[in-house]
Amino acid sequence: MARITMREAISQALWEEMERDENVFIMGQEVGVWGGTYAVTKGFYDHFGGRRVRDTPISEAAIVGAGVGAAMVGVRPVSELMTINFAFVAMDHIVNQAAKIHAMFGGQMRVPLVIRAVGGGGRQLGATHSQTPDAIFAHFPGLKVVAPGTPHDAKGLLKAAIRSDDPVLFIEHATLYQMRGEVPEEDYVEQIGKSKVQREGDDVTIVTYSKGLELSLRAADELSSQGIEVEIIDLRSLRPLDMEPVIASFKKTNRAVVVEEGWRSFGVGSEVASRIYENAFDYVDAPIKRVAQKEVPLPYNRRLEQHALVQMEDIVQAVKEVTYG
Repeated sequence: MARITMREAISQALWEEMERDENVFIMGQEVGVWGGTYAVTKGFYDHFGGRRVRDTPISEAAIVGAGVGAAMVGVRPVSELMTINFAFVAMDHIVNQAAKIHAMFGGQMRVPLVIRAVGGGGRQLGATHSQTPDAIFAHFPGLKVVAPGTPHDAKGLLKAAIRSDDPVLFIEHATLYQMRGEVPEEDYVEQIGKSKVQREGDDVTIVTYSKGLELSLRAADELSSQGIEVEIIDLRSLRPLDMEPVIASFKKTNRAVVVEEGWRSFGVGSEVASRIYENAFDYVDAPIKRVAQKEVPLPYNRRLEQHALVQMEDIVQAVKEVTYG
């Protein structure tokens, strides 16, 4: 296996799928000549040409709307949004068109569209450019929502998203592009809608995804040195949401902490905790804890931003609380 960054894994997935299927093309702001805001599509324009790597106007509604139309007539567009915060500008196209066309046309039409969007805080981009609104999009049936936490999963899940006949919102965390991990050199595809055990343990179950996985793995190392072994379940997809590994782990540990970067109210943690209570109430030995971003518009100031975001120490504290009660 090669050890590469998340950025390289995503780039490889796009490149390989474009080589595999001539119906796959990319469009978005600065994806062509510039090579992408985060350099994911660097070199694509020279290799694939302007027909398949399309620079667009600064209009998220156009980027997604054109993607919906293109997908409906038989090609496989990848619409890149510079940040998920701008997805709100294209909300009608995402949730009223892409997510619903297949059902509203009685299955006669498919929308094989991938919307790549960068999310998350930690880069001092201010309150309107640093949000983690993943739960909002996961609310809508018909739209798959994927948010990988490792290079391995990023590559395999993006390939699956491009090959899917359903619309997929593929969320890439802004601070994970430099993360390195082992990625197979041969072709492989991960299944969308399948959670994954990223670390085994017997004392507490941590349920998380995306940036939360990195923080949770660090917290697990710290807790292990103190005699507490946590099991980490990486959701990877928010819709479909696979709870089987979560419930199986909880029945083993009887305690859970749910970690997300989004705000605590009405979030992913609320949904996961509710499903654990509904499906494994008899196994509960302590109230489920939720660790999330503080409920404020994310500050620009570096110290305030970090204070508002989830830190490894917050996860350690939550695990100790459910362990020692």
